[in-house]
Amino acid sequence: MDAFWKTVLWQQCGAAIDMLENAIRDCPDAVWSDPAKKPQWMNNDVVGFWYVVYHTLFFQDYYLSDSAREFGPPPPFNLDELDPAGLLPERPYTKGEMQSYLRHCRLKCRDAINALTEDKARQRCEFESLDLSVAELLLYTMRHTQHHVAQLNLILRQKTSSAPKWVAKTNVPIGGE
Repeated sequence: MDAFWKTVLWQQCGAAIDMLENAIRDCPDAVWSDPAKKPQWMNNDVVGFWYVVYHTLFFQDYYLSDSAREFGPPPPFNLDELDPAGLLPERPYTKGEMQSYLRHCRLKCRDAINALTEDKARQRCEFESLDLSVAELLLYTMRHTQHHVAQLNLILRQKTSSAPKWVAKTNVPIGGE
């Protein structure tokens, strides 16, 4: 795949990851794991800042994998997020755990884009529930990340009257940090 398109794709996927990182960084501890807001499903929306971060990173990691069969998140995470019963983690994950997971996902995303060839980009992704090419799956994952970043920024604006600024493109080069 042409280096120009890889760079464009990375700059936008990386920007979504940067915006998630900024939301994590700017979230006060009292909002991160507010004991009055235990994660729970309510009208198909989840309550809990830390959980929205976890859900976003989990699915970013999942969809950046070659297939669902080969996916396994790094410790301390598990596959409960895929359970149709909507199993929630036993405890709130810390900012440090989420920042480490974000670094893992950033590297995985960059590596996936760097490994793209024209043929690979056009292949059907290995996730049965999605009828997408590998290239479309990257864009789908970016949109999913940005969707939840918007939710996190709304929470921050409601709770702190502030939210991180828009990131037009990542400053992290495609070749590495």
